[in-house]
Amino acid sequence: MISTTEFRKGLKVEIEGKPYEMVFSQFVNPGKGSAFFKTKLKNLETGLVIDKTFKSGVDTGCEYPDLEECEMEYMYSDHDGFHFMDQSSYETITLTEDQISEEKGYLQETMRLKILYYKGRPISVDLPNFVVLRVEQTDPGLKGDTASGGTKKAVMGTGLQVNVPLFIKEGESLKIDTRTGEYIERVKT
Repeated sequence: MISTTEFRKGLKVEIEGKPYEMVFSQFVNPGKGSAFFKTKLKNLETGLVIDKTFKSGVDTGCEYPDLEECEMEYMYSDHDGFHFMDQSSYETITLTEDQISEEKGYLQETMRLKILYYKGRPISVDLPNFVVLRVEQTDPGLKGDTASGGTKKAVMGTGLQVNVPLFIKEGESLKIDTRTGEYIERVKT
């Protein structure tokens, strides 16, 4: 059983048989009445975020989930899903489009990443914070474009669309933040 004294951002809990990650936790002592914790919990299987309040010092109903992380290498995707290989046992697993969701735009062959398992089955992918992707398609820049100013859409080699500065050209490699989906900088290859 997890007590409210352990509540913090990033804590993984199991509530009613579902795994969650605490993305927000705030202790509130209203002065009148009992203290409580306001939390936002992200379902690790579906990605849905819920708000939940817990009374401080009372049974929370939260357990430690049966989670395990395994480093894998992304191999390829096809109509069956996205295929990954365990680097130590060479075992392969396939994740569905629903399990990958927004992460698919960042996946590149031979990329190493962590797969989160819940009760022995894979449920989600943990990407590195930054990836380098090649620009496949974008509108040409105009004379006089500077580093500051407007942006335009660029389609990366993985199909991901990113807003980039006007001076970016097709064929360039860009560093992209996987947490926000934003352009960071050009990368020399």
